[in-house]
Amino acid sequence: MTVQSTILITGGAGFIGRHVVEYFVLNYPNYQCVILDSLTYSGHLRNLASIAQQPNFTFIQADINDFKTIQCIIHDYQIQGVIHLAAETHVDNSIQSPIPFVQTNVLGTANLLEACRNYLENCPTPNFKYLQISTDEVFGSINKPLSFDEQSIYRPRSPYSASKASADHVVMSYHHTYQFPAIISYTTNNYGPYQHPEKLIPHTIANALVKKPIPIYGTGQQIRNWIAVPDHVRAIDLIFHHGIIGETYAISAHNEYSNLDVVTKICLYMEKELGCPAHTLISLITHVKDRPGHDFRYALNSTKIEETLHWQPLFAFDDYLIYTINWYINHPEWLQQ
Repeated sequence: MTVQSTILITGGAGFIGRHVVEYFVLNYPNYQCVILDSLTYSGHLRNLASIAQQPNFTFIQADINDFKTIQCIIHDYQIQGVIHLAAETHVDNSIQSPIPFVQTNVLGTANLLEACRNYLENCPTPNFKYLQISTDEVFGSINKPLSFDEQSIYRPRSPYSASKASADHVVMSYHHTYQFPAIISYTTNNYGPYQHPEKLIPHTIANALVKKPIPIYGTGQQIRNWIAVPDHVRAIDLIFHHGIIGETYAISAHNEYSNLDVVTKICLYMEKELGCPAHTLISLITHVKDRPGHDFRYALNSTKIEETLHWQPLFAFDDYLIYTINWYINHPEWLQQ
């Protein structure tokens, strides 16, 4: 990337996207940041309100499934780099209605790649870079103490993870066939402010605040690796600017907890913070029928990014979880959306 660059961030009004946008807009004032989002149920302009007046911020409501519009945006703004976050992400929704996940995550990604490829053929752009934000779920489940790395084989087990895996394959096919300058990153479960209330942590907080049952799938012993969203954003920054074209990078903060552990931590802290009698919130935990094909454990090995790009997570899980809980407590309107 050059000092004066125009970059496109797709999915910029979503949870991770708004944190990426905020980081790039504020830390790279010489970049013109073009933010694209279709504003589905999980994307909101209010996520971007704190930075919307910055001179290097431009928002466009558009859908990556609309090839002509995407092509015009890339050409008109002379895009020099892309961070692609736009996606359908909720696993439960993918089980109930898989087609939109294939349309957006696979065909939408293909549209974006083809629009970029056409632009580069007509307007050669040195240092152009495309970063695909993927997920640990493309690798499927793995038993302790093993973890997946960049060489692991894809074994997606839900319509969501299959759509993300398919998108990754399309990205790498463009790299190998057309020498398209692409990189892929994988990450674990993100948490922090502005996450949609359908996700585990904000959903637990929302229900605990009004003392509604807190549902948890099956036994709750499914294990996930958690990363504070600002740690993920710093990794994206390093990969986008210093990652090697054609490479993949796994990002993990190595915070491994069962879903039940996470929900229990939230309830115990909120009981103390809200002055509730002991076990008032813990007693709300309700075990419900497990999700079909529920992966038991995800885990990534982030040695590569730690050694080659010198990335390390900065936030301890409990510390940032408490920060996150307090943010939601102080922003009840977010949980009520």
